[in-house]
Amino acid sequence: MGKDIPRSAFFSIKLLLAFLLLGIMFVIAMTFGAADTTVHDVWLATMTEEVGDKLSMIREIRLPREVGAIFIGAALAVSGAIMQGITRNPLADPGLLGLTAGASAALAITIALIPSANYYAIMIACFIGAAIGATMVFGISMMKKGPISPFRIVLAGAAVSAFLQAVSEGVGIYFKISKDVSMWTSGGLNGTTWEQLHILIPIITVTIFIALFLGKQLTILSLSEDVAVGLGQKVFLIKMILFLAIIVLAGASVALVGNLTFLGLIIPHLVRPIVGSDYRLIIPMCAVLGATFMLLADTIGRTINAPYETSIAAIISIVGLPFFLYILRKGGNKVS
Repeated sequence: MGKDIPRSAFFSIKLLLAFLLLGIMFVIAMTFGAADTTVHDVWLATMTEEVGDKLSMIREIRLPREVGAIFIGAALAVSGAIMQGITRNPLADPGLLGLTAGASAALAITIALIPSANYYAIMIACFIGAAIGATMVFGISMMKKGPISPFRIVLAGAAVSAFLQAVSEGVGIYFKISKDVSMWTSGGLNGTTWEQLHILIPIITVTIFIALFLGKQLTILSLSEDVAVGLGQKVFLIKMILFLAIIVLAGASVALVGNLTFLGLIIPHLVRPIVGSDYRLIIPMCAVLGATFMLLADTIGRTINAPYETSIAAIISIVGLPFFLYILRKGGNKVS
């Protein structure tokens, strides 16, 4: 017991520093952009009721966008951590294993067949698409007898993602809605509204807390399923709840920003050297650092070629692909 208190306090300090970094990044994201604004403008827009063109722009355009970045970054990072824990696969990521591609395909089909669909309908479609994508990947992975290797899952994920991406693009071309589909699936926060966030934020928050509540069980599962069974855990039920959490987090993310890969791969690997292998610590740290990383990517996307925007998906991929190759080169045989 005596050793747990210092460890808990040490983690609290790390988490506090992570929140501080998030706060600094949020101020930077709110301040920099195509429009010339200052920290004082951000303060007036968020803390007062003063009016003005700049203040209205910050309140109605930039603020919902950056709040959305915080929650999407947290959702993708946590979903990646859960996937890596359940599958004991260091290469697991919702984007790499077909979930976001499935959600994108479902989104395209919904836009084509139900043009008047509201945001609730689009989000439900994304949940269903993510579930179908995950089912296809793991179904293909289990076709061959023997243990499922990380490489087999990644190969299945690549094949399924390519197929579902082709479905999405094919639907867009056939129904002549390619522009509408690409606006959703290009991976960006442009146009994020408070109405969307009012739906999205509660769903993501509740799902992350459910994952955090099951952190102890996930930690044991990540080490050994046999040990989990031996300790009396209801392994199948826990896995189903956690898979549903992944589907909800990935689907909600695609419904707002489109098909993003690598963020869910990168953040958990950066977090484990900081907090260890206990998912009760990994999940909250992933949420905070994932949000920070997403704010950074969005800020770069808005400023690197202002007033034009660079895709967040491209920016994250520039970092994520070398990171993926590095993990692959290590052998991918254990979660680092």
